[in-house]
Amino acid sequence: MKSALIKLHTAIFFVGFTGILGVLIRLNEMPLVWYRIMLTVVSLFVLLKFSGKLTRLPLAAVKKLALIGSVIALHWVCFYGSIKLSNVSIGLVCFSATGLFTALLEPLLITRKVRWVEVLLGLFSLAGIYLIFHFDDRYQTGIIVGIISAILAALFSVLNKKHLAIADAQVIMLYELLGGLLVLTLLMPLYIYFFPEASLFPSLSDWGWLLILSWVCTIIAMKLMLESLQKVSAFTQNLSLNLEPVYAIIMAFILFDENKDLQPSFYYGVGLILISVVLQMMRVVIGKRH
Repeated sequence: MKSALIKLHTAIFFVGFTGILGVLIRLNEMPLVWYRIMLTVVSLFVLLKFSGKLTRLPLAAVKKLALIGSVIALHWVCFYGSIKLSNVSIGLVCFSATGLFTALLEPLLITRKVRWVEVLLGLFSLAGIYLIFHFDDRYQTGIIVGIISAILAALFSVLNKKHLAIADAQVIMLYELLGGLLVLTLLMPLYIYFFPEASLFPSLSDWGWLLILSWVCTIIAMKLMLESLQKVSAFTQNLSLNLEPVYAIIMAFILFDENKDLQPSFYYGVGLILISVVLQMMRVVIGKRH
């Protein structure tokens, strides 16, 4: 059990590092995500091919997974766009609104009743974001893009939940990211047209960070989470994932001194978001006991 928990929290730490890498990689958000997905797809294909786990799926399933993959690709573009328009801390605070949008989208897409407690807790997070948005206008564009990122993340989570039984998790990931890669490739000319000054080719240091982003923060993190699930419950994993933005914001404070640029409204907003997370944890724990 101890080994499983170490794997779980190592994976969460790796995932939390994605925001930091968004600052270290000098590419603009669209090419950054394109290279991330390309490297992940190539690496996953090689791993699955040599391990004998690569399987063909029916065309109908491939289409569904490709559509879901396009959602996660656009989420990543907006997530990194939010970070580059503001900073890591703001991008991750906006990402915390994913819970609210999931609570609203899940009943619509998988036909279950609205859980108004979840909506209320999500509104706490949204109120926290509003505090930052209203009192610190330097980051308003980044916050808007971050909210779009959270909506796309919620949509991906709900859609992905419906198709987990199709195949092995890594196979599903490969097909989804192939769809995401295709969509971003088709959108790239339009992106270049509107942002002609965008840098498209990674520097030598960018390649190093991109490989870390692909191998460590995507493939290895996913592998560690799957291995930990063999020992710990899904509840323990989901509860632990709430620590991801905490890890990332702490790293941003240490590496980039972002706390020097933030006004008190940021901390008030984060306080509301933390309240919603703690209340959700308490609600789930109490529910598990009954």
